[in-house]
Amino acid sequence: MKKSTLKKIVTGVSGIVVFTMLLTGCFSSSANSNSSTQNGSSTHPRVVIMVGGLEKIIYMPFMLAQQLGYYQQAGVNVSLVEESAGQDAELALLAGQVDGAGGFYDHTLDLATKGKNVEAVVTMADVPGETLLVSDKLKNKVKSISDLKGLKIGVTGLGSSTNMLATYNVVKGGGKENDYTPIPVGAGSTLIAAMKNNKIDAAVTSEPTATMLENSHLAYPLVDMNHKDSSNKALGGGYASTSLYMQNSYVKAHPDVVQKLVNAYVKTLKWMSTHTPEEIAAKMPTDYYAGNKSLYIQALKGQLPMFTHDGKMPASVPENVQKILSSFKPDVKNIDLSKTYTNQFVNKANQ
Repeated sequence: MKKSTLKKIVTGVSGIVVFTMLLTGCFSSSANSNSSTQNGSSTHPRVVIMVGGLEKIIYMPFMLAQQLGYYQQAGVNVSLVEESAGQDAELALLAGQVDGAGGFYDHTLDLATKGKNVEAVVTMADVPGETLLVSDKLKNKVKSISDLKGLKIGVTGLGSSTNMLATYNVVKGGGKENDYTPIPVGAGSTLIAAMKNNKIDAAVTSEPTATMLENSHLAYPLVDMNHKDSSNKALGGGYASTSLYMQNSYVKAHPDVVQKLVNAYVKTLKWMSTHTPEEIAAKMPTDYYAGNKSLYIQALKGQLPMFTHDGKMPASVPENVQKILSSFKPDVKNIDLSKTYTNQFVNKANQ
């Protein structure tokens, strides 16, 4: 398969197409033509992790760990593969084509309702890092979440965490799950173009896209789920987001490999907590700036507080995520939360 074709598969197709490619073997975890690979000893165990948007600040620790050389120091050879949305990483994980998925913790609960056993082995953030923005053209019409009914809301993909957060806000505003239309538009330039061309009325998105929309006067923030205080107010408490989740069977079979990964991420989180946004930005690939480094740093300053310093799942947060999802997914109420995350590895990493 040509690199250009592989790139299209990896960076921006629907979950159905990705799943088909995975099952037919067109894309496998051994193919690194368009993945970011940590150079290291060939004796190090190799792990392939698919992330739902490497360039998004909410998923920064995955690439930053590589940029800092922490995967190699931990003794693991990591290949990072990008997808535009978390649900595609979820599909790849379930198909056995990748070893881990970089996405929101809420996927573990959603999958549990479908009989799929996955768990978050490190929790990197307890705030979604998302903002629900509404087109500037609707400023006089949409003033609260009760006005979201009937709108076309842009999300990264159907079934994504942004889709679930959009649904929750519509339901919280007095609507039902089908009272709005989720439109899969990804993030970054594709989402911005959708807003500019009136394909969507609103969007749930992360940084730097949210700041770009606001600075361009294309949209205004309606619900801030990006900062700890405002997010807790909007969601009734903490909401574990950025995490590395893996199939329970993999964790049980390869605890030594999982420990090496968690060691690298905990070390990365601690490094982030002791460095300035400017210093952190300097470590990231320049193409992540989207041509505007100062805007990237501006967005980074706003999002740094969302990250945990130790990688632990905070107390009571899983229960709050369960409460939020069960408001429109009743089956989530019956999930055994102890099987959806573990602090076993982060506790050891922090010793």
